[in-house]
Amino acid sequence: MRVLRFAKQAKLIKTDEFSSVFNFRKRIFAHYLVVHYQPNTLTHARLGLVVGKKIDKRAVGRNYMRRVLRELFRTQLLGIKPVDLVIRAQKKFSKKDFLSIKKEFDSLILKINQHTEVNHAR
Repeated sequence: MRVLRFAKQAKLIKTDEFSSVFNFRKRIFAHYLVVHYQPNTLTHARLGLVVGKKIDKRAVGRNYMRRVLRELFRTQLLGIKPVDLVIRAQKKFSKKDFLSIKKEFDSLILKINQHTEVNHAR
């Protein structure tokens, strides 16, 4: 059985990495999430998260949202094309919203995979 870890190579850390994804200006909106994306030259996808204080004033809530999004990314990692993703929470969610967040995340990843396939074909 293969262990899927959220490795350091799968993280966007530096400000320049975030800026390049935002400046690429490709994004997909959903009810809870906005995903900014940019194809990369690596063999794997990378993730950056933005959960601002406007979304939830308490750090506990913001950290929960980050944890959920990181876990959803980790479990989908093998099915995601090599792109840099910055996922921005647009609306507060909690444990009772988990299934809808999972569905939304899955559909966003599917759309991104389709968009990057089309761009690679050109």
